Amino acid sequence: MIATAVGVSTKSKYYVSIQEQKDQLLKTDIESLHLVHPAYGHKRVAMALLLGHNRVSRVMNKYGIKPPRRKAKKYFTTKSTTDHSYTNLIKNIVSAQTNEIWVTDLTYIKFHGSFVYLSTVKDIFTREILSSRMSNHHDADLVLTCIKGAIAQTGTVPTYFHSDQGNENMAKSCTSYLEGLGVKVSVSDKGSPWQNPYQESFFGRFKEENGDLERFESVGELSEEIYSYMYYYNNFRIHTALGMPPKKYLDSHS
Repeated sequence: MIATAVGVSTKSKYYVSIQEQKDQLLKTDIESLHLVHPAYGHKRVAMALLLGHNRVSRVMNKYGIKPPRRKAKKYFTTKSTTDHSYTNLIKNIVSAQTNEIWVTDLTYIKFHGSFVYLSTVKDIFTREILSSRMSNHHDADLVLTCIKGAIAQTGTVPTYFHSDQGNENMAKSCTSYLEGLGVKVSVSDKGSPWQNPYQESFFGRFKEENGDLERFESVGELSEEIYSYMYYYNNFRIHTALGMPPKKYLDSHS
């Protein structure tokens, strides 16, 4: 045989061919998965396909398969206040059950020359977004509406409710409402966003995965996209810390 004559192992040649076929099949599986989960990186792809992440990473690199990523601009227009006596009560707590610790935050979306404001409430045990609300104004009414939405959604209140020191979160209408329900109000130290990492991480990923939100023509279309993403995030998107979507994780602990 020619391969033998030139010193090439026919067994080695056949193995490479089989490996290439396997890589092509995995490439097809990844591309099919990306039709439903276009922003999945190699770790979530590996979890979804029940494969090793090193193998998935190699194949994605080999064929240049990359999820969309963009550097989201950050707009820091929230003013903090120290006119309160609240402290960080959750600093040393590892949540072990649902409705133990809820966290909230606001983010700012630049949209056709102005800003749209998004508030969310998240359960840090399940990573589920319990409530999300949009407004043209970043104020206490937006935060309070979002808090009430989370309570209506779950039918309960958390033990702790954590936020940063933004004026909206520290407004008397919000803190008094929570304390009236027996909730312990917790707050990050001033200038310490890392003390609310669950929300910081969520908003960063949210903006990366949704791309240019100015592609929508109206606030109504933007709103539909945002609330659709929240549903997708809770029900279908694998959270790497959980190994499954938040709703599935919640069901597994019910």
